[in-house]
Amino acid sequence: MSSDAGGSIDFATLRGREYPSIRQFTVFLENRVGQLLEVVRRFEGSHVRIVALTISDSTECALVRFLLSDPEQGREVLERAGLAIVESDLIGVELPPTPQPMLQVCTALLQAEVNITQVYPLLARPRGQPAVALMVDNIEMAIETLAAKGFTAINEDDLKNYE
Repeated sequence: MSSDAGGSIDFATLRGREYPSIRQFTVFLENRVGQLLEVVRRFEGSHVRIVALTISDSTECALVRFLLSDPEQGREVLERAGLAIVESDLIGVELPPTPQPMLQVCTALLQAEVNITQVYPLLARPRGQPAVALMVDNIEMAIETLAAKGFTAINEDDLKNYE
């Protein structure tokens, strides 16, 4: 993902990733009234914003998936709350201003034989465009494929700097 020495973009991080991604936090909650509110309230007074959220529930538990504006601080908030969390890498991609933007995303990834396992919209629009978060089975191939097709990736810095 690096270009020439003058305008090089280096996405390597402390986590050892060589690609622009965004971290998803999955929290396991009892499936009862008020549980989501208790977790969301944990971010009150912090500078961490929830930029995407999805819930999958069953009779006993719910899986709440968050994308946060500041993953490091967000992890601290969730850990201080004593919550069981799982971190995963997702990719963020801006949707083109076309009648069926998800068709274009899905087609591009299918052509590269990349499977999408989760998708949900971002509440934040870092560059004013609608965007989605995608969990895929081959993150590096997905990023390369979407970039080659002209899609714009969204990374953690885009979410952190969004006002």
